[in-house]
Amino acid sequence: MNTAWKNVLSELRRDQELCDAVIQVGNVEFEVHRIVLCGCSSYFRDLFCSTESASEQVYSFPDVSPHVMSLVLEFAYSQAAAITEENALELLAAAKRFAIKGLIQACCDLLQQNLRFSNCIHIWQFADVYGCVALRQKAYHCILHHFEAIAEVCADFLLLSVQQLADLIENDELNVKQEKVVFEAVLHWISFAPQERSVHIATLLSKVRLLLMPLDYLAHTVSRNPLVKNCPPCIAMVKSALRTLCGPDVERPLTRTRLPSRVLFAFGGWRNTFPTDKMEHYDVRADRWVRLDKEDERFRLFCGCVYLNGFVYCIGGDDGGNLLSSVLRFHLATRTWTEVGPMHLIRCDVTVVELNGCIYALGGRDRTSNLNSAERYEPSTNQWTLIAPMQECRSSAGAAVLHGQVYICGGLGGPGPGAGPLQTAECYNPETNQWTAIEPMETRRYAAGVIAYNNQIYVAGGHNTVSCVCSVTAYDPLLERWRSSAPMLRCRQYFGIAVLEDHLYVVGGCDDSEICGSVERYDSKTNKWEVIRNMEMPNGWIRCFVVERQL
Repeated sequence: MNTAWKNVLSELRRDQELCDAVIQVGNVEFEVHRIVLCGCSSYFRDLFCSTESASEQVYSFPDVSPHVMSLVLEFAYSQAAAITEENALELLAAAKRFAIKGLIQACCDLLQQNLRFSNCIHIWQFADVYGCVALRQKAYHCILHHFEAIAEVCADFLLLSVQQLADLIENDELNVKQEKVVFEAVLHWISFAPQERSVHIATLLSKVRLLLMPLDYLAHTVSRNPLVKNCPPCIAMVKSALRTLCGPDVERPLTRTRLPSRVLFAFGGWRNTFPTDKMEHYDVRADRWVRLDKEDERFRLFCGCVYLNGFVYCIGGDDGGNLLSSVLRFHLATRTWTEVGPMHLIRCDVTVVELNGCIYALGGRDRTSNLNSAERYEPSTNQWTLIAPMQECRSSAGAAVLHGQVYICGGLGGPGPGAGPLQTAECYNPETNQWTAIEPMETRRYAAGVIAYNNQIYVAGGHNTVSCVCSVTAYDPLLERWRSSAPMLRCRQYFGIAVLEDHLYVVGGCDDSEICGSVERYDSKTNKWEVIRNMEMPNGWIRCFVVERQL
């Protein structure tokens, strides 16, 4: 229906002209046109065309509020309605009753857009009752994704049925950092009504993946819990898990791991004296790296890499003989490459970041010198725009985004060849298009890993004027100063760096003599690094990014 017809019909209803039926809701009456309601609702078509009611003029709906009925009629006439979070569920119930497909979809869309941990259980249950399959699925995945917060603070969690809770906690996609969270959620649910719910401990414990728990926690916390101790099936489950964990050559794949909600990808680099675009991802739950095969390979070295909206952008670099201004984009879902708009300048050893949906290419080097120029790419227009130049020329620098600003640190400076490592750092404000020098780092370094972590800018490793280093320093923008942090366990440069589940990861790279495939993880709470599973394919000049897994 075009806009003109909508306006005409709405005017006729407003002026109560040519109306041939009355919708009565309590003490409120709405004069309507049967043909309009028939056009959007199979319910009203059946009602008006039935033999019994064809001659009626007034149709009463006592169980619908006047406000909701007014919105239903507004949508029937204009294909639009003032849907809000406050009225969406009630309006959706009415739309389902009256079989108004467009209004059903509009309500579901709004509810999906406003899903969060505080309302997703209620919406999930509502969608289940009313048969809104897509909305139910979205809400269910929201519960899985935010399970830890929901189990801790959401009142709706305590009202789940035992079957609903069992279905949730046995799901591979349940997003929990540690399996003990699941066990403690079960205890919390039972404690809400212990007399009625204690009998369900065996059913629920069978869904908890005991083999994913630390041995100490299983032996001293789970096995000693009164509910477990008083339930023979639970005792048997715990004893079986303890025997397995205490046995020789225990492999965690004996039980299915939970699927992580976010995945760490490692991309490209330099291996066996050749550039590569190989990719693998790290499963934090299973502590393993998995290769991703691609049919079409594109080799680049010294390029900038950044992830944005499902694509990995490879920017500038060297294809084995030519320095480049071109940009390639790899689609993770289809695993295909396309070329997008080129930069204004050739940039090798370029530093790139993403901010507010745009990609920034900072510095780098051309055929003769390091650069201080910078430019911004907007995917919507496929265009690069030059922005204010940095205060210093930099290649092989590191950069990160924090609080809406770009911080770039170190690198090789100077306009000519043979320039040395920089100690300086600067900050770019996109609103003012200005660079500002910040406090210099404690040491000179290039090829370092730079990332925003815990509201600070961390700079790890890299190379100084003498050798590869393992030192780590962090800049606090509020205090405007640097502080030393625990050093990495291995010196490395040209490595990948990322934050995943409150931990800082450094991946691959090389030292002064060889490429390394080792991976370390840092916990700011303990200020300690630990070695985790090595990469499948050791690479130098590697790039890392974290991707939200599509549920």
